[in-house]
Amino acid sequence: MQQNHDKIQAENAQLFAISSDNVNATSQTVNSEGLKFPVLSDKDRDTITDYNVVDPNNTRLARPSTFIINKDGTVVWKSLGSTGTRIPTEKILTELGKL
Repeated sequence: MQQNHDKIQAENAQLFAISSDNVNATSQTVNSEGLKFPVLSDKDRDTITDYNVVDPNNTRLARPSTFIINKDGTVVWKSLGSTGTRIPTEKILTELGKL
């Protein structure tokens, strides 16, 4: 996602990620990867559970997932992945273009 951050912003969208790591581990990842977008810590997995993206093979992790939420707070598109697979950014950009 980092490589396509500018493309997503060009679609007038905001990218952020949610990690099941604690704040310190999340911060280390952001710094070591040089991420330009916010990464939120959800160490208790509340949000990950609410969005039903807990990895069934490892409940300490979230499975790769993408949500497009409109300005009203409504989920208008989602992709629930599995460990090791991610939705291509071009698909995300296509869905953003439909809004």
